[in-house]
Amino acid sequence: MALTSFGFIVTGQGLDPSQHRMEMRSSTFTMLAVGVSHVDQAPAVAQAMVTRGVQLIELCGGFGATGTARVLEAIGHAVPVGSVGYGPESIAGMHALFGA
Repeated sequence: MALTSFGFIVTGQGLDPSQHRMEMRSSTFTMLAVGVSHVDQAPAVAQAMVTRGVQLIELCGGFGATGTARVLEAIGHAVPVGSVGYGPESIAGMHALFGA
């Protein structure tokens, strides 16, 4: 089976999943990206994605292991869920963006 439908969930201040979404589509592939303001909104978004036929969900790095596990649990492990990670080469840059 080929991957034809991919979902991405990103966190960002002030994002509303009912409004902040986009779809990228070709004749053989669809990517749905949805923004949430808090990781607590992601399980419901992921459930809707699975219902829509998304075959794979990726989460932005802000979810961490706990947020990723919550999404997997919410969808009953129906599709693979992964999360973006950053290596040691990105620590300084991440600190500049999110550090105190």
